[in-house]
Amino acid sequence: MNKKILALAMAMAFTVGTVAISFANVKCEVKSVSGSTVTLDCGGDAGKLEVGSTVKVKAGKKKGGAAIEGC
Repeated sequence: MNKKILALAMAMAFTVGTVAISFANVKCEVKSVSGSTVTLDCGGDAGKLEVGSTVKVKAGKKKGGAAIEGC
């Protein structure tokens, strides 16, 4: 019984570890935009991405916006 529980715990740990590694967190800089094509420069982290994989992109905040000042 204990061997089955240990085997289950090890399998769950392996699965969680594999899923955590598959979510690569890569920061890139937009180099150019042409129509619907965006060129990114990811530096050394580009090896973490695969051709054809789906990528979620979040736009950064623009600096220098209108400041609200009060008295």
